[in-house]
Amino acid sequence: MKRYLFALVLFALWPMIHAAELSFKVTCKYLNLPISQQEPRCRLHFQAKGIDDLSVVARLSARPEYWVFKDLTAYKGKTLTLTFDGDEKALAQVYQADTIRDVSYIYKEAFRPQFHFTSRRGWLNDPNGCIWHDGLYHLYYQHNPFEREWENMTWGHATSPDLLHWTEQPPVLHPDALGTMYSGSAVFDKDNTSGFGTKTNPPIVYAYTADRSEREVQCIAYSLDGGMTLHKYEGNPVIDSHDKWQTHDTRDPRLLASPKSSPKREDLKSPLPFRGGEGGEAWVLVLNERNGHSIYTSDNLRDWTYQSHVNGFWECPDLFSLPVDGNPNDVRWVMLGASNTYMIGRFDGKVFTPESGKHRFSTGAIYAAQTFNNVPDGRRIQIGWANIDHPGMPFRGQMLLPTELTLRTTKDGIRLVSKPIAEVASLLNPLYSSNKALSEREANEVLLLLGGGREGAFLHATLNLTYATSAGLRLNGHNIIDYDLNRNTINGQPYSPQDPTSLSLTMDVYIDRTSVEVFIDDGLYSFSAPLPSSPEGTMFNVQCPMFNELSFWGTDINVTNLRIDAVKSIWE
Repeated sequence: MKRYLFALVLFALWPMIHAAELSFKVTCKYLNLPISQQEPRCRLHFQAKGIDDLSVVARLSARPEYWVFKDLTAYKGKTLTLTFDGDEKALAQVYQADTIRDVSYIYKEAFRPQFHFTSRRGWLNDPNGCIWHDGLYHLYYQHNPFEREWENMTWGHATSPDLLHWTEQPPVLHPDALGTMYSGSAVFDKDNTSGFGTKTNPPIVYAYTADRSEREVQCIAYSLDGGMTLHKYEGNPVIDSHDKWQTHDTRDPRLLASPKSSPKREDLKSPLPFRGGEGGEAWVLVLNERNGHSIYTSDNLRDWTYQSHVNGFWECPDLFSLPVDGNPNDVRWVMLGASNTYMIGRFDGKVFTPESGKHRFSTGAIYAAQTFNNVPDGRRIQIGWANIDHPGMPFRGQMLLPTELTLRTTKDGIRLVSKPIAEVASLLNPLYSSNKALSEREANEVLLLLGGGREGAFLHATLNLTYATSAGLRLNGHNIIDYDLNRNTINGQPYSPQDPTSLSLTMDVYIDRTSVEVFIDDGLYSFSAPLPSSPEGTMFNVQCPMFNELSFWGTDINVTNLRIDAVKSIWE
């Protein structure tokens, strides 16, 4: 009887003891994997001679809701063995091919954003390693290639000549023995101070966090082929500050070049231009640790020395200099955190000294935004992540529109301003424009007559109030702009025009299939959000007109400078 019971237990545990296995010679470009959110996550191992083993969790299913893929270019000609700790029937459906499963539908799905970057498959969050190099903008990002929810943090990768039209590339950093791949950044080491490249082929150098349950450490990688392939530094980790801070939370290294010199802070009239990467000697790394941002310095991008710390920030630091009102003789430094709170101050290469803050210029769905390094025309361009769902799609999350950041003198002091980059204008197809003063009814009739669009929409308008009450713009029955003149708020956030007696508010509104972005008074305040559902519970999609549920509202308002454009798809 005991033997019989033991046999029954052994039979019940057989799938856990003997994981399903599949081996084959790689002859195609892609591995297609069947996924269902109804299945539990089970361990999936990839093993091939000469390539580091990869271990992830996946919801492989014999009854898939959708398919994801893995690029097999690195495995070509090798024997690849998959081991799965779940359903053997699910593993049996995995197959290699030279095309992605359902490739003909990619970028044509009903809830695919039309002018915001999304990955073809899987989960997307924080932008990483944003850099321009040799004619291309590189956007890396936190990515789970194996399902539409967060897990298996890997660096996804996309490239663009104009920050609008993106080509998705194979992922570049995968989980390893140090942990999963968390956020980081990139610099161009023009003078090969790191020694990873040569004088004739200098590297792009990356800093990133490797995360394990017990600690987070900072690591370095480099690329010698223009950012397409990343090699992890054998001396990783380069920073392990877990014991110093007694916390797991030490992450998101932000690389930048150091100022040309480090004078005494009290003598520093204006921050100085960058040196590292432009014939320089020193580099700076800003790292979020426990309760704020720490500053480290290095001569070689390998060996880092702690210098100082600024309290009051959480995750995803950024640090850069900008001229005030475009004046090169009046420059400030801006330090940001993940929620786009920022301080303005001075930086001598080792210590950031705040002069004002914390301020906030953008609210809503935006998080973990990062600016691009090495932009040839000197613009400070930021791109942020929005955790926006796309119902029924095999992907989740998107990037927001890239914006140019500037410092402007306002009635409240020097403030950061964010406007969509000039290139966005190339996507706009004019539908209507009028300089007349339109009543609320007349303006809404224009919106109604222009109903029936199938892609994105852009609206520019000046809203003029006659009463000190609320007014705004409504979409699908929800207020996407709610300006309370009496309380000086927009959507509950403090805001008042530069002329405090003004009764007008200017808006630029971008509406995509699943999101909306709003820029107020030429970028002094911005807001992003998921596209609100209609009263029937449906979003705009290819079956729904753009403007049927878009309307101005308020007491005795009028609208001037009304302009409406269709927004062309970036995927065409």
